[in-house]
Amino acid sequence: MDIYAEEIVAHYEHPHNKGKLDGANASFHEYNPICGDDITIYLNVVDGIIKDAKFEGTGCAISMGSASMLTDLLKGRKATEVMKMGPHDVVGMLGLDPGPARLKCAVLSLKATQSALKG
Repeated sequence: MDIYAEEIVAHYEHPHNKGKLDGANASFHEYNPICGDDITIYLNVVDGIIKDAKFEGTGCAISMGSASMLTDLLKGRKATEVMKMGPHDVVGMLGLDPGPARLKCAVLSLKATQSALKG
């Protein structure tokens, strides 16, 4: 198994930041009806900086692994920087290209994060 795929599976099996965030001041729920991935992102944003991030949800290894990795990455980042992120940033974070069919799974948590930040 590719080392990057192993990391995604590790985040899927032992997710970081999973659960509801007490004190969240931004959140958003996203659902992908094509594959059934379902995620809610919770953020604590103070003075334009993401202080904490968590998620709840169910889905495939790519969507849940990506959410775990993304919530790690978000902490301490400027909201404006996160709003500029795109699919290429998620692919870079994952370390592999999930392909066109699974890209929506991979970016679901980013989409939810950006929607939460828009308020």
